Order: sequence, then C-alpha cells, then structure tokens
Amino acid sequence: MSEPAAPEVNVPAVPAESHVPPPARRLELWLPLAVVIVDQITKAIVRATLPLHSNREIVPGFLDFTHVRNTGAAFGILNAVDFPMKSVVIAVIATAALVGVGLYAASLAHHQIVARIGLALIIGGATGNLLDRIIAGSVVDFVDVYWQSHHFWAFNVADSAITVGVAIMILDMLDVGTHVSKAV
Repeated sequence: MSEPAAPEVNVPAVPAESHVPPPARRLELWLPLAVVIVDQITKAIVRATLPLHSNREIVPGFLDFTHVRNTGAAFGILNAVDFPMKSVVIAVIATAALVGVGLYAASLAHHQIVARIGLALIIGGATGNLLDRIIAGSVVDFVDVYWQSHHFWAFNVADSAITVGVAIMILDMLDVGTHVSKAV
C-alpha cells in the first residue's frame, strides 16, 4: 500500500535579503564611546596627579604632560578672550556642530566604512571635550609636544581623535587608496 501524497503547498519566494535586518550601527556607538571613556579617564588622571600649570617630562626635549585648561575653542582660539556666558556660548556651538556631524554620520551607507570611522572618531572627541565644557567650563589639555622653544598647542585624547577623524575624512573624500592600476 502506498501512502497518500502530501498536498502541495505553494510558498511564495521571498528574497533572502528581506529577512536580513539592516546592519547595526555598532561602530557609530562603540568607537565614540571608547574615545570618550579613554579621554575622560586620562583627564581624570591628569587632574588627580598633576597640579594645574605643572608638567612632567615624558620624552626629554620633545614631550611633556602639562596640565592646562582651555576655556576657548579649538587650538586655544578665544582662550584669552572673556565675554559673558563664554562657556555656554562655546558649548552651544559645539553641541550644534556635534548634532550636525551626527546627522551626517547617520546618513552614510553601511559600506562607507572609512567615512563612518572618521566621523565616529570626530563624534567621540567632540563629545569628550563637550563634557568638560559642560561640567567644568573648560577642557583639560595635557599633551605638550615641542622642539627646542617651539611648542605645539597642548591637546588631549579627544583632540587627537578629532584630528585623526578629520584626516580620515579628508583621505576618504580624496579617494586615497581606492585607485587601482589599470593595465593598458
């Protein structure tokens, strides 16, 4: 005896990609968070171990850790200028810039990994410095690079992340590294 045949069921074909959720934006969350954590930890160590305006030689003739406060904007711009609600004005401008960068980062496609890394570093650095401005009214800077009597602006981990992020964005915009030699 043969068993009765099972009824045929027509299941509509569904493309495999429709079952796959859009890629998570983990990079945009974890990289900025890591930058903020490292930045805030290093600043806390500097505040706890190095009195304001004192320094500790790290690499003789080249690098010191010097505890300074930046009440101005990037590279100490407006540091020596005083006006009413200066820290609030700078914090509001920094917040607006951070929101703008965040919106642009959210608009990037998943495959734009280089640009997403650059923007994640910028967002993390900007957030680290913004926290300082909101909490203390100034940013702790401590990395003092110099050669003889020529000093670069003192900076911190957040500033480094922003600088590297901007460099990555510039290289990405210039398509550096994406050109392939073509045989004639």
